[in-house]
Amino acid sequence: MPDALYQRYLKALDAYRDHRAACTTCTNSRRCRDGKRLWDAFTRSQDAYLERQRSRRNTP
Repeated sequence: MPDALYQRYLKALDAYRDHRAACTTCTNSRRCRDGKRLWDAFTRSQDAYLERQRSRRNTP
C-alpha cells in the first residue's frame, strides 16, 4: 500500500507543476499568489515526509 504522506507530497508537486505550466506570471524565483500557495503546500508536505523518514531511520 502506498505511503499516504508520500502520495500527498507528490500530488502537491503535481498541482504546482500543472499551475506552473499554465501560469504566465510564475518563474523559478517568483511565484504568483496561487503559485506560492501551491509551492508552500508542496514544501510542507515534502518536509513532513522527509522528517518522518529521518525519524524512522534514527529509531532503534
